[in-house]
Amino acid sequence: MALASALLQVMIEAVRRTARPIMRDFGEVSQLQVSRKGPGDFVTAADVKAEQTLFELLIKARPGYGFLGEERGLVEGTDKTHTWIVDPIDGTTNFMHAMPHFAITVALERTHPDSSAEIVAGVTYNPILNEMFWAEKGKGCYLNDTRIRVAGRKDLSESLIATGLPFIGKTGHAQAIKDLHAMGQRVAGIRRLGSAALDFAWVAAGRYDAYYERNLKPWDVAAGLLFVTEAGGVVTTIDGEGEARSGASILAANADLHPQLKRVLNG
Repeated sequence: MALASALLQVMIEAVRRTARPIMRDFGEVSQLQVSRKGPGDFVTAADVKAEQTLFELLIKARPGYGFLGEERGLVEGTDKTHTWIVDPIDGTTNFMHAMPHFAITVALERTHPDSSAEIVAGVTYNPILNEMFWAEKGKGCYLNDTRIRVAGRKDLSESLIATGLPFIGKTGHAQAIKDLHAMGQRVAGIRRLGSAALDFAWVAAGRYDAYYERNLKPWDVAAGLLFVTEAGGVVTTIDGEGEARSGASILAANADLHPQLKRVLNG
């Protein structure tokens, strides 16, 4: 793969190996749709199994690194300066309904001596389309072997925007509807496809012009933050305060659209 460092090769190989059983499991999900019990327990088991595979492969490749995963939380390593951040199946609800829009995503966070931290490498893989998005700090963002850039649109009225919506048991429903109402009056279209990791990747590739969402987690956003910035875009929190790495709120776009969207979302 063009320009991929030894570090990225480790990440890419781990993700590809994790994808193989996930693809087999995905083939079973459509059969489970018609059962009375449904695929819920099966998908939960697939998610846990995928994270275990990533954990074993990444820790073997870089002993001592910490690990933060959706399923197991934080596992501290002896190396306090590096942490893997992992979502084994981002878009689990899509996966559960046999929808082919989900991804395996891995990022590496580095903490500096002044306690500041940044994402230095990321990989997001859609195994259905065999699309591997990857980036390393300062080296650009790639889709398979092709370098990608954010779209160049400057007019909101011509822009296609991605977002997410809270589901049952989540907070923020009223705010999400308010955001949709404000955004829908100003843009060409809004899409909600159900995978934050792929929303970021598609902004980096210019398929979406921007992406915003509230109430996410670090593993939802880690790789994507790097993708968009390495593809020439801008990522901040929606109100501009705090760290986007937390996932509490994010706004990703090109430099022309970002301030316009920020004004819309902040009323």
